[in-house]
Amino acid sequence: MAHEGDDDRKRQERPAKKQYFAPRDPNVPRERPGGPKPLRPSQRPKLGIFTTTLWEYPSQHYTSDRELTAEDIAEGRTRFMQGDKHYVGATPSWVIWQVLMRYTKPGDLVVDPMCGSGTTLDVCHDLKRKGRGFDLNPQRREIELADARRLPLPDRGVDFVFVDPPYSTHVDYSDDPRCIGKLDAGGDDGGRSYYEAMDRVIGEIDRVLRPGRHMALYVSDSWRRTRGGARGEGVFMPIGFELFGMMSRRFEPCDIVAVTRHNAKLGKGNWHKAAEEQNFFLRGFNYLFIMRKPGPWRDAEGGER
Repeated sequence: MAHEGDDDRKRQERPAKKQYFAPRDPNVPRERPGGPKPLRPSQRPKLGIFTTTLWEYPSQHYTSDRELTAEDIAEGRTRFMQGDKHYVGATPSWVIWQVLMRYTKPGDLVVDPMCGSGTTLDVCHDLKRKGRGFDLNPQRREIELADARRLPLPDRGVDFVFVDPPYSTHVDYSDDPRCIGKLDAGGDDGGRSYYEAMDRVIGEIDRVLRPGRHMALYVSDSWRRTRGGARGEGVFMPIGFELFGMMSRRFEPCDIVAVTRHNAKLGKGNWHKAAEEQNFFLRGFNYLFIMRKPGPWRDAEGGER
């Protein structure tokens, strides 16, 4: 027999519906007093320039105004997204959009020497930049087969370079033995093979970039637990600091941005429990290093300023 108040009690016992919130970041204006307006999972905030050095991107992709092609429709796309959301290790297109808006203009040549699923090329298309992408394992026809340590480009002809390299051996990008993702930044050689390979990549970027122009490198540090080791025992790989030092020998540092996102993986309770019990940290942010090549700014026609 139902009793008075049963309905109220049942309502109180129901689990609360999951809420999706826009990031609490000064770059994103709040929609109402006391907190951000809830977002549905399918919603994406409008693009806007981030003005601090802490970027919390709200989704892997932004919503593009680009019209779908016949090929897109044939593949079942209902809207255009940058790169492939299923590609492991895909760069957030929000990050690329931010740096291209700040450091390039329409018509500039932008190069991504480790292009992955082509996110940089899609952002270039949206912003009317000329994009060229290279990779040892091209995921689509627009990406050219080439090693980032030996780019098929002339000296000093590129206006901007964006690179998101492997963070040691965490992702199996390809079967090609030349892949830098097969080199362990915390290996028995102290990571020498990995860092030597990345130094060659940075040298190529220096070679192809115009004086006065910029590059951006997106990367994370890494940590690996020692197999059979005691609590908290592992190998920390300060990849960000090492690569920043290499780039600083060739380029002028402009700024360092911390890029974070409260994604589903970091929200898993069992991950946090393991990190606490085993005394390690989950990677909560990536570095975005912004560098400038020394020298006067030159345009494609040789003009200087």
